[in-house]
Amino acid sequence: MKGDEESADRDVILLEGIEIPAALGVSAAERKMRRPVLIDLEVERDLRAAGRSDRIRDTVNYERIFQVIEEVASQREHRLVEALAERVAERLLSEFPIDAVTVSARKPKPIAGVLDHAGVCIRRTR
Repeated sequence: MKGDEESADRDVILLEGIEIPAALGVSAAERKMRRPVLIDLEVERDLRAAGRSDRIRDTVNYERIFQVIEEVASQREHRLVEALAERVAERLLSEFPIDAVTVSARKPKPIAGVLDHAGVCIRRTR
């Protein structure tokens, strides 16, 4: 059936390379220094209406998503990048008409030594 085929479609909005300052780290000293965290998002939502109408009201506002991520990162300290990613996912699912979100969060140079970044990738659904 055509309706069944359409419901199986997976539309994704990509927001990649988001860089925000965050108080993130296991030690209190590390959390005192706001350092950049890199975030990529995959936001799942049926985008047919937006594709047909070409109207912002039929999709999600990317700028508002960015603002929510900034708010989550700035409102409190996080010990773990896992906690930051979880809070971002929870807020996005609660504030936007989306079906699922994948949050990749990376902390550059997390330890002394040769390591570009450490991070997590989580997917949450309604």
